[in-house]
Amino acid sequence: MTIQWFPGHMAKARREVEEKLKLVDFVIELVDARAPEASQNPMLRKVLGDKPKMVVLMKKDLADKSVTDAWIRYYEEKGTPALSVNADEKNDIQRVVQRAHDMHAAKREKWKRRGVQNPPPGRAMIIGIPNVGKSTLINRLASKKIAKTGDRPGVTTQQQWIKVKKDFELLDTPGILWPKFEDPQVGLVLAAIGTIKDQILPMEEVATFILNYLKEHYPKQVAQRYAIEDISMDTVEMFTHIGRFRGALEAGGEINYEKTYEIIIRDLRSKRITNVTFEKPTV
Repeated sequence: MTIQWFPGHMAKARREVEEKLKLVDFVIELVDARAPEASQNPMLRKVLGDKPKMVVLMKKDLADKSVTDAWIRYYEEKGTPALSVNADEKNDIQRVVQRAHDMHAAKREKWKRRGVQNPPPGRAMIIGIPNVGKSTLINRLASKKIAKTGDRPGVTTQQQWIKVKKDFELLDTPGILWPKFEDPQVGLVLAAIGTIKDQILPMEEVATFILNYLKEHYPKQVAQRYAIEDISMDTVEMFTHIGRFRGALEAGGEINYEKTYEIIIRDLRSKRITNVTFEKPTV
């Protein structure tokens, strides 16, 4: 599957990121904990260059904790500060604030050595692909609703500065997706976790990918969710079972497979199927 999705506002957003980068001290890049590498934008890696960066693995409550911990170690060993976050947990929000404070410490000390008793707050640009949880995190950091939120990609469409207490200021940016996924697997993973608008997706392919991945790597979750006794049944049989089990039926009792695909995708994106990660770090 080759997915190309590069609306005009994303091309504009990339240019604005390049222009505004010189205004910030460091970058906070949000990724999805279920796919930390696939949900990083390789185009932005080139744009950011040597600018200091911290990686925040969002939606940790949906991901496999042991794999998330391995990703944190992976980034830290590469010299990139990293932490995992559930935006509904206050302690996680405070950890983001503390880590951002730490990243600005050196510059703050430099100001003080120059005799500035109250240095200006650190400035950070927050970036991430669509639907990774940027707006939700910003609202938690600011302790009020500033950024628009929604469980769909493309909610944030312009940049804005947001104050986070006295610690630092955030420059919010729209979610930026790159024009083409060279690796079909990356496209499927991002489609599965809700980064790409459903209207342009081949839902059957995405649902098949999810089901096959769960069968191989997380059989317990899929068996429990859909009351499957024989996890070895083929994909078509499993779709039929799930459609019947979840009531995705036509008036005559036939399976509505389109609805079945939607159910599987929705279950993965919600908290109905959790503790799933699609990538492991490679040493």
